Amino acid sequence: MNRNDKNRIPGGGNLRALLPVALFIAIYAGGGIAIGDIYAVSMPLALLIALFAAIMQDRDESFERRLGTAARGAGDPNILIMCMIYLLAGGFSAAAEAAGGVSSTVNMTLSFIPANFTVTGIFIMGCFISLAMGTSVGTVAALTPIAADISGKTGISMPFMVGAVVCGAMFGDNLSFISDTTIAAVRTQGCNMRDKFKANFRIVLPAAAVTAVLFYILAGGAVYAPDEELHYNVWQVIPYLGVLIGALCGVNVFVLLTGGIVLSAAAGLFTGTIEPAEVIPVIGGGMSGMYEIVVIAILASCMSAMVKKNGGFEWVLSFVNRRMSGSRAAQYGIAVLVGLLDLASANNTIAIVIAGPMAKQISERHGIPAERSASLLDIFGSVVQGILPYGAQLMTAAQIAGIAAVSVLPSMFYPYLMGLSAVLFIAFSGRRKQKD
Repeated sequence: MNRNDKNRIPGGGNLRALLPVALFIAIYAGGGIAIGDIYAVSMPLALLIALFAAIMQDRDESFERRLGTAARGAGDPNILIMCMIYLLAGGFSAAAEAAGGVSSTVNMTLSFIPANFTVTGIFIMGCFISLAMGTSVGTVAALTPIAADISGKTGISMPFMVGAVVCGAMFGDNLSFISDTTIAAVRTQGCNMRDKFKANFRIVLPAAAVTAVLFYILAGGAVYAPDEELHYNVWQVIPYLGVLIGALCGVNVFVLLTGGIVLSAAAGLFTGTIEPAEVIPVIGGGMSGMYEIVVIAILASCMSAMVKKNGGFEWVLSFVNRRMSGSRAAQYGIAVLVGLLDLASANNTIAIVIAGPMAKQISERHGIPAERSASLLDIFGSVVQGILPYGAQLMTAAQIAGIAAVSVLPSMFYPYLMGLSAVLFIAFSGRRKQKD
């Protein structure tokens, strides 16, 4: 008899198989708390230790065979494709930024905002920039100094202004076609990016609209005018617009990002912001900046393969089936699963990578469309990430603005409303028939 059989619930999997996930959380989050910095512990190191623990759980096979099982998890086509997309996304982001795309996009957007729509305009600007750039932290870094300047000149509360920035940043975090969370959600659930975008957009649009209205009302008609003329070059914005439009038209993501890199390099060369000799190093540097997330994805996939083999996925699926009857309850289960993992890891991308394979089994069992499960993973990961005082977004914004991260929480309308909208959408959407 397999040693793991004694730990199995008949027809319910093996709870002990989930211990490596708990170990990863304990090392990463617990170690960070003990040190006093949640990001002090290396995530690849924590995952590697958890992977080794998962491999050692099943001692009825040779060590080489267990390694082979873990390696096959890393060799999953969806994981390899996801890693290649990460590299291309890094190359595009670096090339577009070097071409002057970030500053031009910020200035162009700010120049179109009416003076009496300042706070709402900052939120909308954050939505557009995060959707185009695919990075919430990058959006926060670009817009928080502007928000701080507006706060100083208008008397608007600094936490309120920073809240508008982070709310806008979280909009694109779960919608952008080149966001690492979107890539992870789509690849783990096996759906089309455009289908996921449509399903996701329907859920978050009401939350975004109400957030914009709230910021306008609570700002009290504050007026802001920049001290100097805002300079921007449309050519430097074109790569972002090209990627965004191409994604909405359903262009293959590899073609899309490769085209974006070419457009960014051409824009940089045309406007003189990139020298010919700098093109390759800039793109390569952007790709190398994604190495850690690629390694993390591979290690998390190896660990997931072992957890699945040892009965961990089966236990989660059995638990959901016992506690949550029906499609709607299963969707809530996916939301809770990714939310808890994000709460523990303070990284919604990793939460999605770990939760994704389990969410896929839950969705297949209950007939939940792949684009819906991908949307739920991305949305609820962003909901939790957006209100974590120790999350990268709030910590970055607070550090730049010189305020406490917790002071921004009352102004984080969008994550709260996004979560509420998603819960209501699940509650009132029609029941889906289970797939054959």
